Amino acid sequence: MMPIKTEVVSIQHDATTLQGHLFSKKEFEGQRPAVIVCHAWAGCDDFARSAAERVVDLGYVGFAADLYGEGRVGASKEENAALMQPLLDDRGLLRKRLLSVFAAICDRKEVDAERVAVMGYCFGGLCALDLARTGCPLAATISFHGLLSSPNNLVTESIPGKVLVLHGHLDPMASEEEITVLKSELTKAGADWQLHIYGRALHAFTNPEANDPDFGTVYDATTDRRSQESLKNVLTESFGE
Repeated sequence: MMPIKTEVVSIQHDATTLQGHLFSKKEFEGQRPAVIVCHAWAGCDDFARSAAERVVDLGYVGFAADLYGEGRVGASKEENAALMQPLLDDRGLLRKRLLSVFAAICDRKEVDAERVAVMGYCFGGLCALDLARTGCPLAATISFHGLLSSPNNLVTESIPGKVLVLHGHLDPMASEEEITVLKSELTKAGADWQLHIYGRALHAFTNPEANDPDFGTVYDATTDRRSQESLKNVLTESFGE
């Protein structure tokens, strides 16, 4: 089995250098579909990079995006919140960074620009949805236990690709009202959308290190497995493979 190739990819957005990680295999011939992975609130950490690396085993190019810049990663809840909050406060800036990442990945010689998807975890789920909201030609958008609030001051364009939202019913970080608004938003945008709600799951159900019931973040192996199968199915459908 050929080893996975890794490459640090620097993407310039204004004065900020976004340092992402590209994963592929040498035996890939020609251009392959690609999946952009948007990180949770800590930043482009081991979890985000591992998720992008797993995409390679499905036959795709994986890219772990850095949306904070300079590869910054928080080491506590306080640091994570301080990194995330400026982008939650300025969703326009977040959109621009996401579009810079999308354009850079589409320009890669090993990537089929007609078959690019985005997925994300927690804050990254919000990022994935925000990229879809721009109307850019994504094949698929997948949100794992994502933050679901829509940007109040930005227009949601027509969404051409598939959208899959994977949500824990007991997740305290997304309200029933936000779910209702999201369903309406995706319908109006013409998206081919699915919403999977896992009855016993809390926030961060895919992260084996999540074990803080008081904070609402708990890993659930069964839900993790089910959500990964749903991911594989929507990527297969979207990429036509």
